[in-house]
Amino acid sequence: MPEKVPPLSSPPAKAPSLSPWGPIKRPVFRMLWSVWLTANICMWMNDVAAAWMMTSMTSTPIWVALVQSASTLPVFLLGLPSGALADILDRRRYFIMTQFWVAGVATLLCIAVMAGVMTPPLLLALTFANGIGLAMRWPVFSAIVPELVPRSQLPAALALNGIAMNASRIVGPLLAGALIASAGTEYVFVLNAVLSVVCGFVIMRWRRDHVPSPLGRERLFSAIRVGLQFVGQSSRLRAVLLQIALFFLHSTALLALLPLLARRLHGGDAGTFTLLLAAMGSGAIVAAMFLPRLRQMMERDALVLRSVMLQSVSTAAMALAPNAWIAVPAMLLNGMAWITCANSLSVSAQLALPDWVRARGMSMYQMAIMGASALGAALWGQVATVTDVPTALLAAAVSGTVTMLLAHRWARDQSIEEDLTPSREFKAPVAHAPPGVGRMVVTIDYLIDPARSADFLKLMRMSRRSRLRQGALEWELLRDVHQPGRFIEQIVDESWTEHLRRFDRVTASDVALRERKLAFHIGDEPPRVTRCVVEDLVRT
Repeated sequence: MPEKVPPLSSPPAKAPSLSPWGPIKRPVFRMLWSVWLTANICMWMNDVAAAWMMTSMTSTPIWVALVQSASTLPVFLLGLPSGALADILDRRRYFIMTQFWVAGVATLLCIAVMAGVMTPPLLLALTFANGIGLAMRWPVFSAIVPELVPRSQLPAALALNGIAMNASRIVGPLLAGALIASAGTEYVFVLNAVLSVVCGFVIMRWRRDHVPSPLGRERLFSAIRVGLQFVGQSSRLRAVLLQIALFFLHSTALLALLPLLARRLHGGDAGTFTLLLAAMGSGAIVAAMFLPRLRQMMERDALVLRSVMLQSVSTAAMALAPNAWIAVPAMLLNGMAWITCANSLSVSAQLALPDWVRARGMSMYQMAIMGASALGAALWGQVATVTDVPTALLAAAVSGTVTMLLAHRWARDQSIEEDLTPSREFKAPVAHAPPGVGRMVVTIDYLIDPARSADFLKLMRMSRRSRLRQGALEWELLRDVHQPGRFIEQIVDESWTEHLRRFDRVTASDVALRERKLAFHIGDEPPRVTRCVVEDLVRT
């Protein structure tokens, strides 16, 4: 019998679908995406019902605007802890816990409304409690999306998340408006509570294996510190955070004062308020379809600036609109501008973050959005109280364009693009004796040509940023006063364990940086590395 000859090569594996709808074909992504869509619908239903209920209890603009502040302020206050927890805990259990928190608050809100005990302060308090759940839930969902799809499908998955958020902007207000008009505001809260509980049980069907780090779980405050350091040492991320904060500080004026604008329009009622929100959501979805083509036509900075200008023009149009025939097209354009600016800056933030700190970085991005939104709602609400609603919106429109132009001029990111692909090029050291619990001091000796010192110092500034972004406590560069050309790079880590964690955070860009530093070294041997633990002589 002739021997079978194996094929020279196996047939290539089927590549994941690159269709915009490809991720939906994956059952786990489809299930969690459905939860995300429903959760966002519930969020908009709750915000619409709360804002409209506040207008029925008081007509003071500041109280109405504070509903928006109460909803967004928790994300600003809790962004850092929520991002750190999403990076260090079992994400499945954490996701379930945050969803049931939201469901519990929705149930309390429903009971308070049905019992007839709702007051403006109580409404703000429960809206704030609901915002706590949203603050804790957003970073963990942002962090798990890359786990659910292959890397090639990640852009499509993020686009689908954007579609879910903007579709909910239409469905949520429409559903809330229909219930308010037909049955009453209290039934919006009833449906919100039911859907929130169902979402919690759906998440429980997700099966995910949590693999703990061999180094153990990061401590919360240490994880927060590292996240802050990363943002502080990333000029690209700092520029994005400034721009997104300025944009939402001004753009939130329209959303915060929209219930009052709807009442001012000819024949304005709850249906008009819902129609305006739906128009904004529709504009966002339409613009999302053309974003890939817009990115090919112009650079990111130009796209951001033009979308901010369009948003300002549409806000000014809303300030002067006498009826829905003018207000609806203005809100449509506002939604287009909103998604274009927010999506462009969101993509920039994602590209500036490696995987290991993604939840923390994106939580700070969300903090910038919600903190600016909360401040903007209170600011423009107060301006409207002192003057009037059209004046506040016109001021926000002008200020929004001017401040973004200034940010573009003075805080523009000039850094080069970095390759943040994880790398295992650096091998973690093995201690020959127990390192103890003290801080670790690492020194690296370089011997360079003194004539090249200026170029070497420029490179070491980049090394400082790299070490601190990885989580080092301190960094210094020492120059030998007796031996020209001898430099000592000194890095301090919180502990031996935290020192080892830095090896798990190395990226391709860090590897390239090391090669550039080694190119300056002229010694016969590689740079000498020493690792020492700081002894606590006070306690011994």
